[in-house]
Amino acid sequence: MMRRVAVLLVLLAAPAAARESLGVFDRWGAFTDPSPLRCYAIAAPAQSGGASAWRPFASIATWPGQGVRNQLHIRLSRERNPQSRVTLSVGERRFDLVAGNADAWAPDARTDATIVTAIRSSRSMSVETLAKSGAPFADVYALRGAATAIDAASLGCLRR
Repeated sequence: MMRRVAVLLVLLAAPAAARESLGVFDRWGAFTDPSPLRCYAIAAPAQSGGASAWRPFASIATWPGQGVRNQLHIRLSRERNPQSRVTLSVGERRFDLVAGNADAWAPDARTDATIVTAIRSSRSMSVETLAKSGAPFADVYALRGAATAIDAASLGCLRR
């Protein structure tokens, strides 16, 4: 359990003093940052596609000041080939994501909502693409605790 908490804390980029932990739920944590106000559930992959210069993660964030709720953000474990698609698989569902060099997002709020619904009822999800070298890779996430972390993050923003 302590290792999971340590991994979650290392994933986060903001200064630790600014962040408030809302709880750790199996492999997922929930946090809030005050300025700008955002609340998010975040996890490291249970299995990643290779060594990286950064820490990969999946997060579901709410940004009340921007009117954004439950927005997916994936930091890939490797830089991707710019011509390759990024596919998120959650249970039996497949989603094409919009991607940069090492980050990916749902294309719109409706897809975010559909993804979060799928996450709530699934055991795992994977993000698949091709590395810059052309080799395929996948980052796999266990979803146990994800729904609770997403709910904790949403409630964290409501209380502010």
